[in-house]
Amino acid sequence: MSDDLSFAGGSGALAPARAEAEARLAAMGLPGRRDEYWRFTRPEALTGAVAPFPAHAEDSPFFDDLDALNLVFVDGRLDAAASDPLDGLDGVAITPLAATPWAAGFYGTLEQMGQAPVARPLAALNTARAQDGIALHVTGRPARPIHIIHRRRADDADPIWHHLIRMEAGAELTVIETGLAGARQNGLIEADVAAGARLHLISARPAGEPAVAVSQLFARVAEAAALKSFALSVDGRLARHEAQVELAGDDALVHLAGAVLGDGATGPFHHDDTVFITHGALRGESRQVFKKVLKNGATGVFQGKILVRPGAQKTDGYQISQSLLLDGDSQFLAKPELEIYADDVKCSHGSTTGAIDETALFYLRSRGVPADRAVVLLVLSFLADALAEVEDEGLREALAVRLEDWLTREAR
Repeated sequence: MSDDLSFAGGSGALAPARAEAEARLAAMGLPGRRDEYWRFTRPEALTGAVAPFPAHAEDSPFFDDLDALNLVFVDGRLDAAASDPLDGLDGVAITPLAATPWAAGFYGTLEQMGQAPVARPLAALNTARAQDGIALHVTGRPARPIHIIHRRRADDADPIWHHLIRMEAGAELTVIETGLAGARQNGLIEADVAAGARLHLISARPAGEPAVAVSQLFARVAEAAALKSFALSVDGRLARHEAQVELAGDDALVHLAGAVLGDGATGPFHHDDTVFITHGALRGESRQVFKKVLKNGATGVFQGKILVRPGAQKTDGYQISQSLLLDGDSQFLAKPELEIYADDVKCSHGSTTGAIDETALFYLRSRGVPADRAVVLLVLSFLADALAEVEDEGLREALAVRLEDWLTREAR
């Protein structure tokens, strides 16, 4: 666990929020196996003094031909020389976190609110010890997305970064985050989405990276606003993705989705999605769609909860988690939950685990499709519902192409 507090915010305007988070972390302690929210995942690799797996030194481009404003982070720190000019996108003010005037009143606020009813120590750790980050103040609807690209140079890099996103009323933005920053990483986004605004978040981790990672999203969505998030994870070692989102205004919409391809052939693979969505207003709509494809002893975890507060009538909450096991050695562990305190709601959850549909496989084979190709097509079909949550057609197709390429290589 990094002790680096050299980020300028450590002694500047963010110092009070960082000190407060450090005090909260000391009071709650780091997660352990007895914590209910860590019952399926061993947290030691995320909390130990030394990152347990080396990171590859090579970069692995993703969306390398995308027309976007690129922000490059190297070992978790913004590399201004490698990035596009920060003022290159109309409708968005982009500033380094330590130089953001409004950050002092926002930094850590949503993370702290998200500590109830469940403690999230790694989020408090992030707020206390983040080494870098950016702040996005979005007032318009820029035509291009922002692409945050992570690269790593040091094999033992152990970065912590913290991004702030403030969406003004009616604004819209797509933020894409790709790559890996080190042997272990702890990333966090706080997003405040004002009335009528739309925020699209896409993250993609490339294949073949022996890293451990925790990523965390804390968001508040106001009246008639929308937040859509999609995360793609391919291989790795240990990943924990947490999302704590509140639908705070009437007619708010939140869609969270994820697709995971896990292969334990070259070492242990464990991927954990833990989601907590709170409906606190009228006519809110939330969707959780998480799909995992696992083989060679890989493990997938999903913990998802929908909380409907008193008075949040006409809530529409939907949650589905599914796994496709390509062998008998892999496993999927799921804990879906509903907690409802309103009487006029439509909420559902479901979780399934299964193997390749032999009837569908036979049908494709009988029409001349080779066995390996047939499996690829069935896996892509299985993941289609999660990919459909990516609103931008071009980005959705690019993700599908990368998934198909990986599956085709693995099938050979």
